[in-house]
Amino acid sequence: MTTAAGPQMTTAAGPQVTTVVIADDQHLVRAGFRLILATQSDIDVVGEASTGDEAVEITATTRPDVVLMDIQMPGIDGIEATRRILADVRTRNVRVLILTTFDLDEYVYDALRAGASGFLLKDVPPEQLVAAVRMVNQGDALLAPRITRRLIEQFALARAPSTIARLELLSARETEVFHLVARGLSNREIAERIYVGETTVKTHVTRILTKLDLRDRVQVVVLAYEAGVITPGQA
Repeated sequence: MTTAAGPQMTTAAGPQVTTVVIADDQHLVRAGFRLILATQSDIDVVGEASTGDEAVEITATTRPDVVLMDIQMPGIDGIEATRRILADVRTRNVRVLILTTFDLDEYVYDALRAGASGFLLKDVPPEQLVAAVRMVNQGDALLAPRITRRLIEQFALARAPSTIARLELLSARETEVFHLVARGLSNREIAERIYVGETTVKTHVTRILTKLDLRDRVQVVVLAYEAGVITPGQA
């Protein structure tokens, strides 16, 4: 396990730095991601972990904004590490971005249910890795890539009555926005679709997440599939 100094903050005039922990059992993968992220002035890698247990420990110590989490690691795997990180009151607000070698890995769905904010392929282009880190740190989720959509379509097929009942907490407008978020539309696209301002859409999304006790937009999609609101091919 490798740690760095605590999260760095910029001056009031500069952008806030996004702190990152990289968890992967392959040294070359960690080194490659660190090298890519080190080129960005607004991203600071504050630690590395080679096992799931180390990932949990270093996240609790450094409290980064984002964790890049591999699935298959010695000890506890990335899914259990994600679950423990997000269950810990000290790190419950950390964003976990799952890294995988395959674009249809059944374990990734379990990670999304554990609270991960999305996932990336390990061979992702450098610019997409950087964009993904910034995206999840801003509170968004990695919904756009077809990989996430195909994964959810394949594995989120269970229909639970309790899941469907939760949607009754939403107002008519919130239900409409929920459906559009579940189909992968951005706030801007939703605003154009329902003829309101983007700020209004953000307010609706925030209320939806709060009422349904969801972390982010990825979990909106998962819930939509589980409730049968969205079916494979619709999103």
